[in-house]
Amino acid sequence: MNLASKDISSDFPTSKKIYLNNASVSLMPYQSIKDMSDFLLRYNSMGPDSKESENLIVEKLRDIRKLVAKLISCQPDEIVLTQSTTDGINIVANGLSFEKNSNIIIRGMTHEHHSNFYPWLKLKNKTLIKSLPIDKDGFFKTDDLESFIDTNTRLVSISHALYNTGSIMPVESISKILKDKIPFFIDAAQTIGCIGDIDMSKINCNFMSFNGSKWLCGPMGTGLFYCNRKSSELLEPSTIGGESAIIYDDTNLAFKELPDKFQTGFRNYVGMIGLESSIKYLINFGMNNIRKKNQHLSNLFREELSKIPKIILYGPDNPNKRTSIVSFNLKGYDPQQIVDKLEEKNIILAVREIFKTKLVRASPHFFNTESEIFQVINEIKKL
Repeated sequence: MNLASKDISSDFPTSKKIYLNNASVSLMPYQSIKDMSDFLLRYNSMGPDSKESENLIVEKLRDIRKLVAKLISCQPDEIVLTQSTTDGINIVANGLSFEKNSNIIIRGMTHEHHSNFYPWLKLKNKTLIKSLPIDKDGFFKTDDLESFIDTNTRLVSISHALYNTGSIMPVESISKILKDKIPFFIDAAQTIGCIGDIDMSKINCNFMSFNGSKWLCGPMGTGLFYCNRKSSELLEPSTIGGESAIIYDDTNLAFKELPDKFQTGFRNYVGMIGLESSIKYLINFGMNNIRKKNQHLSNLFREELSKIPKIILYGPDNPNKRTSIVSFNLKGYDPQQIVDKLEEKNIILAVREIFKTKLVRASPHFFNTESEIFQVINEIKKL
């Protein structure tokens, strides 16, 4: 059977709801939930603070790092376990040092997700914030990026894909422009787990942050921060503890090597067990198969929406330039009203925005079905 067309909806709990808000928080497979429960029983039966349980934790955290490293083609010690995408962004924003007249280049200002905007905006008293102008879908011209770069550029920060339009930014082209001379940070919250295989050797960024609870179908409170080995020295950890540093000569401190350097007091063990299980599920299905199915579902949704009078669609028409996010409005209707009415029909979407324009965002994932898409379309027609 072609896995890209396989119906796996029975592997996920839905309570008969049609869940299309995976760009926010995704569903978890039953198996992941069971593995979390099994771990908690095992962990507690050992004694949560015993040598036996400590060895178990060391083994499990090593396993999740290896798996994530396999997922994005990097080294296991380059994976720092966090609680969210935002954690990783703040590790970079608070860890960089800035010289006089330095600048950071970002994209779109208020068109950007808050998590990849506010931490940089907070630095405006330390460094100049340059914002790339964008078109209606959120793309910018690489010529503009090249013209913004100068000898004082300290960092370029870009979202891999946009939370509002689904547009996928040309991160590999950006890294070629930067030529390893300027640190490059990527917010990958909207790509890892939904756009196919990821290869860090091709993307070639210094830092990347993403979470486990969106497209990777893991639990809330799980995040992952990629830090290139050579780039670790660029960041001063903003937090410190016994897990991340050692003391010598009674009063002097030294940070440990990656990944411990940026991992202070981590305790969400059960979350990482669930995330590991979910990633295994995704890899078994095939990351490129997930991409094919997501594209099919989103293309179908956009096509059917376009047949409805007064529908406004957002995002690029080319499916290879966007994720499965489908954003739209219905003239004469408030987006929140649409989302609320659909939820009454057990259909879960979300309200997002492009600058000040509110819109309805649907974000199907590989466990959704064609039948669900048509059901949603029929309910929208009834509004």
